[in-house]
Amino acid sequence: MYVAVKGGERAIDNAHDWLAEERRGDPSVAELSVAQIREQLALAVNRVMAEGSLQDADLAALAIKQARGDLIEAIFLIRAYRTTLPRFGATEAVDTGAMACDRRISATFKDLPGGQVLGPTFDYTHRLIDFALAAEGTPPEQPGPEAPEGAEQPMPRVMEFLNREGLIETPEPGEETPRDVTREPLELPADRALRLQVLSRADEGFLLSLAYSTQRGYARNHPFVGELRIGTVPLEMEVPELGFSVEIGEIALTECETVNQFTGSKSEPPQFTRGYGLVFGQSERKAISMALVDRALRWEELGEDDQGAPAQDTEFVLYHADNIQATGFLEHIKLPHYVDFQSELELVRKLRRESATRPAREAEECA
Repeated sequence: MYVAVKGGERAIDNAHDWLAEERRGDPSVAELSVAQIREQLALAVNRVMAEGSLQDADLAALAIKQARGDLIEAIFLIRAYRTTLPRFGATEAVDTGAMACDRRISATFKDLPGGQVLGPTFDYTHRLIDFALAAEGTPPEQPGPEAPEGAEQPMPRVMEFLNREGLIETPEPGEETPRDVTREPLELPADRALRLQVLSRADEGFLLSLAYSTQRGYARNHPFVGELRIGTVPLEMEVPELGFSVEIGEIALTECETVNQFTGSKSEPPQFTRGYGLVFGQSERKAISMALVDRALRWEELGEDDQGAPAQDTEFVLYHADNIQATGFLEHIKLPHYVDFQSELELVRKLRRESATRPAREAEECA
Protein backbone atom coordinates (compact mmCIF):
# COMPACT_ATOMS: atom_id res chain seq x y z
CA MET A 1 0.00 0.00 0.00
CA TYR A 2 2.86 2.38 0.87
CA VAL A 3 4.54 1.69 -2.48
CA ALA A 4 1.29 2.39 -4.33
CA VAL A 5 0.84 5.71 -2.50
CA LYS A 6 4.42 6.81 -3.19
CA GLY A 7 4.09 5.75 -6.81
CA GLY A 8 0.92 7.83 -7.09
CA GLU A 9 2.65 10.87 -5.61
CA ARG A 10 5.48 10.60 -8.12
CA ALA A 11 3.02 10.32 -10.97
CA ILE A 12 1.16 13.42 -9.75
CA ASP A 13 4.40 15.39 -9.42
CA ASN A 14 5.35 14.39 -12.95
CA ALA A 15 1.90 15.43 -14.18
CA HIS A 16 2.40 18.85 -12.54
CA ASP A 17 5.78 19.25 -14.23
CA TRP A 18 4.33 18.27 -17.59
CA LEU A 19 1.45 20.72 -17.11
CA ALA A 20 3.93 23.54 -16.40
CA GLU A 21 5.79 22.61 -19.58
CA GLU A 22 2.62 22.65 -21.64
CA ARG A 23 1.55 25.94 -20.07
CA ARG A 24 4.81 27.61 -21.10
CA GLY A 25 4.71 26.22 -24.63
CA ASP A 26 7.60 26.69 -27.03
CA PRO A 27 10.41 28.43 -25.07
CA SER A 28 11.52 30.19 -28.25
CA VAL A 29 8.24 32.15 -28.23
CA ALA A 30 8.09 35.14 -25.87
CA GLU A 31 6.20 34.43 -22.67
CA LEU A 32 2.79 36.05 -22.29
CA SER A 33 2.81 38.58 -19.46
CA VAL A 34 0.03 39.23 -16.96
CA ALA A 35 -0.12 42.84 -18.16
CA GLN A 36 -0.66 41.70 -21.76
CA ILE A 37 -3.53 39.44 -20.72
CA ARG A 38 -5.07 42.17 -18.59
CA GLU A 39 -4.91 44.79 -21.34
CA GLN A 40 -5.50 42.72 -24.48
CA LEU A 41 -7.82 39.95 -23.26
CA ALA A 42 -9.97 42.30 -21.21
CA LEU A 43 -13.28 40.56 -21.91
CA ALA A 44 -11.92 37.23 -20.68
CA VAL A 45 -10.55 39.01 -17.60
CA ASN A 46 -13.95 40.61 -17.02
CA ARG A 47 -15.69 37.25 -17.14
CA VAL A 48 -13.27 35.70 -14.66
CA MET A 49 -13.77 38.61 -12.27
CA ALA A 50 -17.56 38.49 -12.60
CA GLU A 51 -17.98 34.75 -12.13
CA GLY A 52 -15.17 34.57 -9.60
CA SER A 53 -16.83 37.32 -7.52
CA LEU A 54 -13.58 39.23 -7.12
CA GLN A 55 -12.76 42.57 -8.75
CA ASP A 56 -9.02 42.43 -9.40
CA ALA A 57 -7.90 42.55 -13.03
CA ASP A 58 -4.29 41.55 -12.29
CA LEU A 59 -5.31 38.48 -10.30
CA ALA A 60 -7.84 37.47 -12.96
CA ALA A 61 -5.18 37.82 -15.67
CA LEU A 62 -2.74 35.74 -13.63
CA ALA A 63 -5.39 33.06 -13.12
CA ILE A 64 -6.03 32.94 -16.88
CA LYS A 65 -2.31 32.50 -17.51
CA GLN A 66 -2.05 29.75 -14.89
CA ALA A 67 -5.14 28.01 -16.28
CA ARG A 68 -3.78 28.06 -19.87
CA GLY A 69 -6.80 30.03 -20.99
CA ASP A 70 -9.38 27.71 -19.41
CA LEU A 71 -11.71 30.38 -18.03
CA ILE A 72 -13.67 28.07 -15.73
CA GLU A 73 -10.41 26.83 -14.19
CA ALA A 74 -9.34 30.47 -13.81
CA ILE A 75 -12.66 31.29 -12.11
CA PHE A 76 -12.08 28.33 -9.76
CA LEU A 77 -8.63 29.72 -8.86
CA ILE A 78 -10.09 33.17 -8.17
CA ARG A 79 -12.92 31.76 -6.03
CA ALA A 80 -10.43 29.71 -4.01
CA TYR A 81 -8.16 32.72 -3.47
CA ARG A 82 -11.13 34.87 -2.51
CA THR A 83 -11.85 32.64 0.50
CA THR A 84 -8.44 33.56 1.98
CA LEU A 85 -9.07 37.32 1.94
CA PRO A 86 -10.14 39.20 5.08
CA ARG A 87 -13.41 41.09 4.91
CA PHE A 88 -13.17 44.65 6.21
CA GLY A 89 -16.71 45.76 5.53
CA ALA A 90 -19.22 46.49 2.80
CA THR A 91 -19.52 49.39 0.38
CA GLU A 92 -22.65 51.42 -0.09
CA ALA A 93 -25.04 50.41 -2.86
CA VAL A 94 -23.73 51.87 -6.12
CA ASP A 95 -25.81 54.38 -8.05
CA THR A 96 -25.71 53.15 -11.65
CA GLY A 97 -27.73 56.20 -12.64
CA ALA A 98 -24.58 58.22 -11.98
CA MET A 99 -22.50 55.98 -14.27
CA ALA A 100 -19.91 57.64 -16.51
CA CYS A 101 -20.91 55.75 -19.66
CA ASP A 102 -18.50 54.46 -22.29
CA ARG A 103 -21.44 52.84 -24.06
CA ARG A 104 -25.15 53.47 -23.68
CA ILE A 105 -27.78 52.31 -26.14
CA SER A 106 -31.50 51.71 -26.24
CA ALA A 107 -33.48 49.52 -28.62
CA THR A 108 -36.78 51.09 -27.55
CA PHE A 109 -36.20 54.83 -28.05
CA LYS A 110 -34.17 56.33 -30.87
CA ASP A 111 -33.74 59.87 -29.54
CA LEU A 112 -32.52 60.05 -25.97
CA PRO A 113 -31.16 62.83 -23.77
CA GLY A 114 -27.42 62.23 -24.00
CA GLY A 115 -27.84 60.33 -27.25
CA GLN A 116 -26.99 56.79 -28.23
CA VAL A 117 -23.34 56.16 -27.32
CA LEU A 118 -22.13 53.21 -29.38
CA GLY A 119 -18.81 52.82 -27.56
CA PRO A 120 -16.43 49.84 -28.00
CA THR A 121 -18.49 46.95 -29.39
CA PHE A 122 -18.35 44.10 -31.90
CA ASP A 123 -21.94 44.85 -32.97
CA TYR A 124 -20.98 46.82 -36.07
CA THR A 125 -17.97 44.80 -37.20
CA HIS A 126 -18.08 42.50 -40.24
CA ARG A 127 -16.81 39.40 -38.39
CA LEU A 128 -13.92 38.97 -40.81
CA ILE A 129 -10.54 37.76 -39.61
CA ASP A 130 -8.15 40.73 -39.42
CA PHE A 131 -4.84 39.29 -40.58
CA ALA A 132 -3.14 42.61 -39.85
CA LEU A 133 -3.26 41.61 -36.19
CA ALA A 134 -0.85 38.77 -36.97
CA ALA A 135 1.78 41.18 -38.29
CA GLU A 136 5.03 41.42 -36.37
CA GLY A 137 6.08 44.63 -34.67
CA THR A 138 4.23 47.53 -33.14
CA PRO A 139 1.77 49.40 -35.39
CA PRO A 140 2.08 53.19 -35.55
CA GLU A 141 0.26 54.99 -32.79
CA GLN A 142 -3.24 56.09 -33.65
CA PRO A 143 -5.05 58.96 -31.96
CA GLY A 144 -7.38 57.64 -29.28
CA PRO A 145 -11.14 57.96 -29.70
CA GLU A 146 -12.66 61.16 -28.47
CA ALA A 147 -15.12 60.78 -25.66
CA PRO A 148 -18.66 61.52 -26.82
CA GLU A 149 -20.05 64.82 -25.65
CA GLY A 150 -21.71 64.44 -22.27
CA ALA A 151 -20.34 60.92 -21.70
CA GLU A 152 -18.81 61.95 -18.38
CA GLN A 153 -22.14 63.34 -17.18
CA PRO A 154 -24.81 61.11 -15.63
CA MET A 155 -27.35 60.10 -18.27
CA PRO A 156 -31.06 59.80 -17.45
CA ARG A 157 -32.49 56.32 -17.41
CA VAL A 158 -34.52 55.34 -20.45
CA MET A 159 -37.11 53.59 -18.27
CA GLU A 160 -38.11 56.95 -16.80
CA PHE A 161 -39.83 57.85 -20.08
CA LEU A 162 -42.22 54.92 -19.60
CA ASN A 163 -42.42 55.46 -15.86
CA ARG A 164 -43.77 59.00 -16.30
CA GLU A 165 -46.88 57.61 -17.98
CA GLY A 166 -47.23 54.74 -15.54
CA LEU A 167 -46.71 52.26 -18.38
CA ILE A 168 -44.04 50.20 -16.65
CA GLU A 169 -44.05 48.56 -13.27
CA THR A 170 -42.36 50.29 -10.36
CA PRO A 171 -39.89 47.91 -8.73
CA GLU A 172 -40.73 46.87 -5.20
CA PRO A 173 -38.03 47.78 -2.67
CA GLY A 174 -36.18 44.68 -1.53
CA GLU A 175 -34.69 43.81 1.83
CA GLU A 176 -32.45 46.50 3.25
CA THR A 177 -29.59 44.01 3.63
CA PRO A 178 -30.11 41.02 1.32
CA ARG A 179 -28.53 37.68 2.06
CA ASP A 180 -24.99 37.26 0.72
CA VAL A 181 -24.76 34.16 -1.44
CA THR A 182 -20.95 34.21 -1.20
CA ARG A 183 -21.12 33.78 2.59
CA GLU A 184 -24.31 31.78 3.14
CA PRO A 185 -25.46 28.61 1.39
CA LEU A 186 -28.21 29.09 -1.17
CA GLU A 187 -31.62 28.27 0.26
CA LEU A 188 -35.04 28.35 -1.32
CA PRO A 189 -37.35 30.17 -1.52
CA ALA A 190 -35.08 32.89 -2.90
CA ASP A 191 -36.23 36.48 -3.26
CA ARG A 192 -35.30 38.53 -6.30
CA ALA A 193 -32.20 40.08 -4.68
CA LEU A 194 -30.78 36.64 -3.96
CA ARG A 195 -31.68 35.34 -7.41
CA LEU A 196 -29.90 38.29 -9.03
CA GLN A 197 -26.77 37.59 -6.99
CA VAL A 198 -26.71 33.99 -8.22
CA LEU A 199 -27.35 35.04 -11.82
CA SER A 200 -24.64 37.71 -11.69
CA ARG A 201 -21.94 35.12 -10.98
CA ALA A 202 -23.54 32.32 -12.97
CA ASP A 203 -21.93 30.68 -15.97
CA GLU A 204 -22.32 32.89 -19.03
CA GLY A 205 -22.98 29.99 -21.40
CA PHE A 206 -25.65 28.51 -19.14
CA LEU A 207 -27.46 31.85 -18.86
CA LEU A 208 -27.16 32.43 -22.60
CA SER A 209 -28.83 29.09 -23.35
CA LEU A 210 -31.64 29.76 -20.89
CA ALA A 211 -32.17 33.27 -22.25
CA TYR A 212 -32.25 31.94 -25.80
CA SER A 213 -34.82 29.34 -24.79
CA THR A 214 -37.13 32.07 -23.45
CA GLN A 215 -36.96 33.89 -26.78
CA ARG A 216 -37.91 30.69 -28.61
CA GLY A 217 -41.09 30.31 -26.59
CA TYR A 218 -40.05 28.27 -23.56
CA ALA A 219 -41.37 30.99 -21.24
CA ARG A 220 -43.53 34.06 -21.60
CA ASN A 221 -40.79 36.46 -22.58
CA HIS A 222 -40.85 39.01 -25.40
CA PRO A 223 -38.08 41.44 -24.46
CA PHE A 224 -36.77 44.73 -25.78
CA VAL A 225 -33.50 46.15 -24.53
CA GLY A 226 -34.76 49.27 -22.80
CA GLU A 227 -31.24 50.34 -21.93
CA LEU A 228 -27.78 48.84 -21.99
CA ARG A 229 -25.02 50.87 -20.38
CA ILE A 230 -21.35 50.21 -19.72
CA GLY A 231 -19.15 52.49 -17.67
CA THR A 232 -17.69 53.22 -14.27
CA VAL A 233 -19.38 54.12 -11.01
CA PRO A 234 -17.75 55.33 -7.79
CA LEU A 235 -17.51 52.99 -4.82
CA GLU A 236 -18.19 54.49 -1.41
CA MET A 237 -17.67 52.97 2.00
CA GLU A 238 -18.81 54.25 5.35
CA VAL A 239 -15.95 54.77 7.79
CA PRO A 240 -17.27 54.43 11.37
CA GLU A 241 -14.54 56.67 12.77
CA LEU A 242 -15.59 59.48 10.42
CA GLY A 243 -19.33 58.95 10.54
CA PHE A 244 -19.80 59.38 6.78
CA SER A 245 -19.00 57.65 3.51
CA VAL A 246 -15.84 58.24 1.50
CA GLU A 247 -15.04 57.28 -2.07
CA ILE A 248 -12.51 54.45 -2.17
CA GLY A 249 -12.33 53.87 -5.91
CA GLU A 250 -14.46 53.05 -8.91
CA ILE A 251 -15.70 49.94 -10.62
CA ALA A 252 -16.61 49.10 -14.23
CA LEU A 253 -20.07 47.62 -14.72
CA THR A 254 -22.44 46.51 -17.45
CA GLU A 255 -26.12 47.10 -16.72
CA CYS A 256 -29.10 45.99 -18.78
CA GLU A 257 -32.79 46.69 -18.27
CA THR A 258 -35.29 44.99 -20.54
CA VAL A 259 -38.85 46.00 -21.31
CA ASN A 260 -41.22 43.06 -21.54
CA GLN A 261 -44.77 42.72 -22.74
CA PHE A 262 -47.34 42.00 -20.04
CA THR A 263 -51.07 41.74 -20.73
CA GLY A 264 -51.99 41.85 -17.07
CA SER A 265 -53.13 39.28 -14.53
CA LYS A 266 -55.59 38.94 -11.68
CA SER A 267 -53.33 41.04 -9.47
CA GLU A 268 -51.61 43.39 -11.96
CA PRO A 269 -52.93 45.75 -14.70
CA PRO A 270 -51.63 45.62 -18.31
CA GLN A 271 -48.24 47.29 -18.37
CA PHE A 272 -44.64 46.72 -19.32
CA THR A 273 -42.47 44.76 -16.91
CA ARG A 274 -38.74 44.72 -16.31
CA GLY A 275 -35.85 42.33 -16.43
CA TYR A 276 -32.52 43.31 -14.89
CA GLY A 277 -28.89 42.35 -15.33
CA LEU A 278 -25.72 43.74 -13.74
CA VAL A 279 -22.22 42.33 -14.27
CA PHE A 280 -18.61 43.32 -13.54
CA GLY A 281 -16.74 44.91 -16.45
CA GLN A 282 -17.87 44.83 -20.07
CA SER A 283 -20.03 41.76 -20.48
CA GLU A 284 -23.05 42.63 -22.61
CA ARG A 285 -24.06 39.08 -23.51
CA LYS A 286 -24.09 38.07 -19.87
CA ALA A 287 -26.02 41.15 -18.72
CA ILE A 288 -28.72 40.75 -21.39
CA SER A 289 -29.00 37.01 -20.69
CA MET A 290 -29.30 37.74 -16.99
CA ALA A 291 -32.09 40.25 -17.59
CA LEU A 292 -34.08 37.76 -19.68
CA VAL A 293 -33.73 34.97 -17.13
CA ASP A 294 -34.55 37.36 -14.28
CA ARG A 295 -37.81 38.26 -16.02
CA ALA A 296 -38.67 34.61 -16.70
CA LEU A 297 -38.20 33.76 -13.01
CA ARG A 298 -40.68 36.46 -11.98
CA TRP A 299 -43.74 34.70 -13.43
CA GLU A 300 -45.19 33.83 -10.02
CA GLU A 301 -44.94 37.28 -8.44
CA LEU A 302 -46.53 38.80 -11.54
CA GLY A 303 -49.43 36.35 -11.41
CA GLU A 304 -48.60 34.63 -14.70
CA ASP A 305 -49.18 30.98 -15.53
CA ASP A 306 -46.36 28.48 -15.11
CA GLN A 307 -45.56 27.19 -18.58
CA GLY A 308 -43.16 24.60 -17.21
CA ALA A 309 -40.22 26.19 -19.04
CA PRO A 310 -36.71 25.53 -17.67
CA ALA A 311 -36.03 29.26 -17.27
CA GLN A 312 -39.12 29.59 -15.06
CA ASP A 313 -38.00 26.89 -12.63
CA THR A 314 -36.20 28.74 -9.83
CA GLU A 315 -34.71 25.63 -8.28
CA PHE A 316 -33.47 24.31 -11.63
CA VAL A 317 -31.90 27.65 -12.63
CA LEU A 318 -30.28 28.62 -9.33
CA TYR A 319 -28.93 25.18 -8.44
CA HIS A 320 -27.39 24.57 -11.88
CA ALA A 321 -26.10 28.03 -12.81
CA ASP A 322 -22.78 27.90 -10.97
CA ASN A 323 -19.99 26.60 -13.22
CA ILE A 324 -17.65 25.77 -10.33
CA GLN A 325 -20.19 23.51 -8.64
CA ALA A 326 -21.09 21.98 -11.99
CA THR A 327 -17.43 21.40 -12.89
CA GLY A 328 -16.65 19.82 -9.53
CA PHE A 329 -19.55 17.41 -9.73
CA LEU A 330 -18.93 16.60 -13.38
CA GLU A 331 -15.18 16.10 -13.19
CA HIS A 332 -15.18 14.09 -9.98
CA ILE A 333 -16.28 11.05 -12.02
CA LYS A 334 -12.82 10.85 -13.61
CA LEU A 335 -11.26 10.29 -10.17
CA PRO A 336 -10.73 6.70 -8.90
CA HIS A 337 -14.02 4.83 -8.35
CA TYR A 338 -12.48 1.37 -8.33
CA VAL A 339 -14.44 -0.03 -5.38
CA ASP A 340 -17.76 1.34 -6.62
CA PHE A 341 -17.19 -0.03 -10.10
CA GLN A 342 -16.14 -3.46 -8.81
CA SER A 343 -19.41 -3.77 -6.90
CA GLU A 344 -21.34 -2.76 -10.03
CA LEU A 345 -19.30 -5.24 -12.08
CA GLU A 346 -20.04 -8.10 -9.70
CA LEU A 347 -23.73 -7.25 -9.72
CA VAL A 348 -23.89 -7.28 -13.53
CA ARG A 349 -22.00 -10.62 -13.66
CA LYS A 350 -24.41 -12.12 -11.16
CA LEU A 351 -27.45 -10.90 -13.10
CA ARG A 352 -26.00 -12.31 -16.35
CA ARG A 353 -25.40 -15.72 -14.71
CA GLU A 354 -28.94 -15.76 -13.43
CA SER A 355 -30.25 -14.72 -16.84
CA ALA A 356 -28.28 -17.48 -18.57
CA THR A 357 -29.59 -20.23 -16.24
CA ARG A 358 -33.20 -19.00 -16.14
CA PRO A 359 -34.42 -20.87 -19.31
CA ALA A 360 -33.05 -24.16 -18.00
CA ARG A 361 -34.74 -23.66 -14.61
CA GLU A 362 -38.02 -22.73 -16.25
CA ALA A 363 -37.84 -25.84 -18.47
CA GLU A 364 -37.27 -28.06 -15.42
CA GLU A 365 -40.19 -26.47 -13.61
CA CYS A 366 -42.46 -27.02 -16.61
CA ALA A 367 -41.38 -30.64 -16.86
